[in-house]
Amino acid sequence: MNRKKALTSLEKIMPNKLLNQMQYIHCSLVSWWILNWGSQPLKFSEKSAMVFTPHQDDETFGCGGMIARKREQGIPVAIAFLTDGRGSHGLDTDTQNLIHIRQQESLTALSILGVNSSEIHFLNYQDGSLSTLNLEIKKQIITEISQLLQSYKPGEVYVPHRKDCHRDHEATYSLVKEAINQAGITTEIFQYPIWIFWRSPLFILLKLQDIAAAYRFSITSVKEKKQRAITAYPSQIQMLPYGFIKRFLNSEEIFFKSES
Repeated sequence: MNRKKALTSLEKIMPNKLLNQMQYIHCSLVSWWILNWGSQPLKFSEKSAMVFTPHQDDETFGCGGMIARKREQGIPVAIAFLTDGRGSHGLDTDTQNLIHIRQQESLTALSILGVNSSEIHFLNYQDGSLSTLNLEIKKQIITEISQLLQSYKPGEVYVPHRKDCHRDHEATYSLVKEAINQAGITTEIFQYPIWIFWRSPLFILLKLQDIAAAYRFSITSVKEKKQRAITAYPSQIQMLPYGFIKRFLNSEEIFFKSES
């Protein structure tokens, strides 16, 4: 059994309340250490940005402050959602209604952050499927992402962390990397962590060399705006532990720089 499977198995047998307490403590310690000791400041950039996100809410949690700061300066920011978000409430739910709710929530959240609806793209692949796409569908989604990249030519690309402890998140990173190569553009790539601090004990999945690429980005001036955007996702907030959400209410966001 590999380390990731072992962690998943451990999660399943632990009482939920105890697991959440342990994850909150771990997440808080890792975030504190990175913000205070294990990162360097990331200067504000006037480069245009494109954010690729597997689900409706990841973009706001992971880099809502960066989005808001750029948009306040009139810098173009485009967003692409890879999945339809149907998987957040399990199987016993009205799938089409949930897809609609999550799309509307994302439009509201991104409006708060300053992104025009014309710059928001829904690719609508099935939630939970990105790591198991057959070759034909994989080529199709890479081509769609590549076309978006060629259209926008962003100076910066933001993607979930490549070890983010969620199959759709990790697959998004790989798909976007392949699409960047296919598009033949030059851009800076930043990874935003969503689940890795919460689910992965330090140094089991997140190695020292990963942390060496950490940056902290001040969002103090737009902190309240990001918090309002997060509350625009009520369907997701009710499903997530408060300790998990609290990590994203800080005055700084964490990014990891990736090789182009």
